[in-house]
Amino acid sequence: MDSLTHFNETGRSKMVDVSEKEVTLREAGASGVISMRPDTFRMIMNKKIVKGDVLEVAKIAGIMGAKKTSELIPMCHPLEITHVEMLFHPLEEESTIEIESRVKVRGRTGVEMEALVAVSTAALAIYDMCKAVDRGMVISNVKLLMKSGGKSGTYQI
Repeated sequence: MDSLTHFNETGRSKMVDVSEKEVTLREAGASGVISMRPDTFRMIMNKKIVKGDVLEVAKIAGIMGAKKTSELIPMCHPLEITHVEMLFHPLEEESTIEIESRVKVRGRTGVEMEALVAVSTAALAIYDMCKAVDRGMVISNVKLLMKSGGKSGTYQI
């Protein structure tokens, strides 16, 4: 793709018309990282955060974020998402949690934004659950890992 599709011929913003696109199975995966102090990491892993099970809440937040993407990102189409998977990979030595999402839909447009919003929302939920003990947590490296389906084909890093 050489042009931006969310602008019309006069440079004004527009929602892309997907009416004529073929309905296909579309999938996207994204990841991100939240870094924290070692004691915060241990509290999460040992379920000692007083607000509850941090990773379970983050999983639900990520799923909800994917489903609400079109309400947050102005040019995203509302989609009937068929599946959202949230994975957490705690890395004790680095005091980080890698967050991964995978989103699926049978539709006329892709779910890259939904996968990215899922990861971001999960990371923000972790921050919210733990901010009382660690305001210095850092969310980073939110990125698209893969997408498939649709006319533009497959992308994978």
